[in-house]
Amino acid sequence: MSAAQLLSGFRADPGTSGVLTDFDGTLSEVVADPATARPVPGAVEVLQALATTYARVAVISGRPVAFLLDTVGPELFLSGLYGLEEVRDGVRVEHPDAARWRSVIDDVVREASTGAPPGARVEAKGLSVTVHYREHPEQRGAIETWVRDAAGRHGLDVRPARQSVELHPPVEADKGTVLDACAAGLQRVCFLGDDIGDLPAFAALDRLRGAGVETVKVGVVGSETPPEVLAAADFTVEGPAGAVSLLRSLLP
Repeated sequence: MSAAQLLSGFRADPGTSGVLTDFDGTLSEVVADPATARPVPGAVEVLQALATTYARVAVISGRPVAFLLDTVGPELFLSGLYGLEEVRDGVRVEHPDAARWRSVIDDVVREASTGAPPGARVEAKGLSVTVHYREHPEQRGAIETWVRDAAGRHGLDVRPARQSVELHPPVEADKGTVLDACAAGLQRVCFLGDDIGDLPAFAALDRLRGAGVETVKVGVVGSETPPEVLAAADFTVEGPAGAVSLLRSLLP
């Protein structure tokens, strides 16, 4: 079945449909310094236009919601830090099991500022921390070892990410749990993603499909997109520009 056929029900009945998307590598280009990432031209505008007719339009990201608010705006449902925080109807909420880990994450950030291997870029996110090795890939092994050791000392979970590794509170939250919540009551749901952290969202769509919900998994192809994401997708588009073009095609 073609992409147009898979998405035809969304355009025909947006009032019972949801359009959900990742941010980095999907709405924005991948950059060395995460703080400089911005949506590609047209991304925010098309999401806001979709939000006027679709039952649910959401950005589900590993970014803090404060960053998403600044770059995407408050008109959409925003989920940050893989479900640890969100903005729904303009109200910011933290996962009830995550808040008590904030001081632990702060301790890890302080440790990383002096103890992480040379070349590590430490991105403090409040309820989680990402340690990047993009600029020094030769340090990947040392950085991953340091992160695993820190996780063991502090009781945190380790999660792989794009050219980085992350430390999270041991809380049952990921893009799959967020997608399940967003999809409640909808007849069809699509999700656009490009990285390993998006696979739980694709898996959630598979479960929903098995329960009779119409679902579409869109892989966004970039130079660093893992093959597992491409294999799991129903079809692919080329980069954030391709993602924006697809989103425009969903306008009724």
